[in-house]
Amino acid sequence: MNRMRSFVTPPWVWSFLFAAIVLVGIFATTHTIGGGTIALALSLAPYLVMVGSGQMLVISAGPGNIDVSVPQIISLAGFVAVSVTSETGSVALGLLAAAGTGLAVACISVAAIVVVRIPPIVATLAAGLIASSFTLTFANGFDATPNAALSGFLRLRLAGIPVIAIVTAAFSVLLVLALRRTVIGRSLLAVGQNRRAAEFAGIPTSRVTASTYLASGLLSGVAGALLATYIAPTADLGSTYQLDSIAVVVIGGTLISGGRAVPAGVWGGALFFILLDSLLNLIGWSLAGQNVLKGLLVLAVLFLAGGTARTRRSARAAASPPEATAAIATQPSGASPVAR
Repeated sequence: MNRMRSFVTPPWVWSFLFAAIVLVGIFATTHTIGGGTIALALSLAPYLVMVGSGQMLVISAGPGNIDVSVPQIISLAGFVAVSVTSETGSVALGLLAAAGTGLAVACISVAAIVVVRIPPIVATLAAGLIASSFTLTFANGFDATPNAALSGFLRLRLAGIPVIAIVTAAFSVLLVLALRRTVIGRSLLAVGQNRRAAEFAGIPTSRVTASTYLASGLLSGVAGALLATYIAPTADLGSTYQLDSIAVVVIGGTLISGGRAVPAGVWGGALFFILLDSLLNLIGWSLAGQNVLKGLLVLAVLFLAGGTARTRRSARAAASPPEATAAIATQPSGASPVAR
């Protein structure tokens, strides 16, 4: 059995393969082969990876968990970060203010989900609408400009590779280690695989679930601050991240039913969708057409993953709840259901 498992393709491989296929399509369309396209993709991918990583944690907490407040947090945090940085002259304070903004909106979602027991999609939608109201207030007469030093850092490259991509990749590595080797990481995956079994094993399921929404809000806030500096603070800055933040998670191999998180796959998914946007723009597809194609791709992946999810549920049902989850939470790091 162990020998058979060694030949199983890691779930994140497919997203990178899809990205490579699209890259070949771009080269075939433009009749050029160069590093400019790859460098541009690596310049844009880190922001989507940050947001996607937070969404991945939320989705990994189990069926029904999703954060649709991400776009509104990005837009609001962008205005807050640029405003605070402009007034204080401190990039650190601006980033902290953006992170705090994301956490504040996430706290509204957490209170609605954990305390009032409102479905996550409704709770995060309501929290996003509240954030959107503040965003429109900020946007009215906003005249602050992004910090030049931070803008220069976001455009800095090392051997042709954007430094922000290197920093984000290091964060992804730390995220993998946290999911594989820490109690809270393994507890999150146990909750995602079987919430009732996790409760029998003594895992604070509500606290674990709440932490994922807080992490998503924080990462969305930081991404909004960086995006507003890299592009410009606008009321619709995060609008494209509504679908993309979910799509990169699904395409990257994270199970929509929960219990398996694939941080590396988020990178593959981000590169795939950014390159796909470039290719579709080259051949003249409209934004509406691009969104339809992305939606169909996500549905296709969910359909193909459906059989795997049913197999996993059947396997979990064969074990008693306490024993199954205790094994997950205490297993050695090499046996964790996290894909690198």
